[in-house]
Amino acid sequence: MKKIVIALVLVCMLAAMFGCSQQTKTEPQPEYPFTADTYPKVDGSTATIPLSEQFFSDATGVSLGDASTYIKHNTTHNAYVNLINGDCDIIFVTSPSEEEYALAAEAGVELEVHPVVNEGFIFMVNEKNPVDNLTREQIVAIYTDQITNWSEVGGEDKEIIAYQREVNSGSQTGFLDLVMGDVEPADAPTEKRIVGMGELVESISAYDNSDQALGYSYYFYVNEMYVREAAKLIAVDGVYPSPETIADGSYPYTTAYYAVIRADEPEDSPARTLLNWTLSEDGQKAAKEAGYVPLA
Repeated sequence: MKKIVIALVLVCMLAAMFGCSQQTKTEPQPEYPFTADTYPKVDGSTATIPLSEQFFSDATGVSLGDASTYIKHNTTHNAYVNLINGDCDIIFVTSPSEEEYALAAEAGVELEVHPVVNEGFIFMVNEKNPVDNLTREQIVAIYTDQITNWSEVGGEDKEIIAYQREVNSGSQTGFLDLVMGDVEPADAPTEKRIVGMGELVESISAYDNSDQALGYSYYFYVNEMYVREAAKLIAVDGVYPSPETIADGSYPYTTAYYAVIRADEPEDSPARTLLNWTLSEDGQKAAKEAGYVPLA
């Protein structure tokens, strides 16, 4: 009986020691630059919603699944308007259009624009279309009605239906800046001017005359957010868009998504703190985790 009691005492002592040792080895909790309450008010483009949610999750410790309840994007142009009017603190968007710069100037607001991830502006056709590549010159010629038939660029003898987006949409601004430059595109009739990015992808993917269609968007959107197998990305000047060709700049229409704040934001404001964090190693790691192409 005495031996049993001694054995029990030893077991209890060992258990207590083991418990203490386990407690001392507990991993320290990570430190986050924000809480959900201190995080700045964010807005942005449709294509940057996953980026914005990942930033919020990684910067606050809130689960990615719950991040969507805190993040609301109102599309590119509305996000710029909200930033200019002071209704949000920072936006994740495509580059500002001339009209958006003018709106800011009229309101006495200077926009501070910083690239946060690399992106590619892509062109796509239906999978039934045999054309796999267009040159930059051919694309400009198509959108100025100098080339109107697919047979002129190696395709079938069919009319080219060249879709455009509405003015001040993120992809239309990208199209005008990156592709057309100083050249004015032909005015697209109503049936060829698409309101939403998803609607444009659907027009390329549909069965009704879709093999005649040509459209554009951003790489992340059509590869991660709105995937349609019937929409085929094409090479430009022989370079196919991919994370690698976008990252190294060999793809001709390489661009970025931007963080934009008002230039008068104080150095210690939540908006500027978040901006700096997105450009840090942690922020770029979050961007990659969300599926975007980090900055070099």
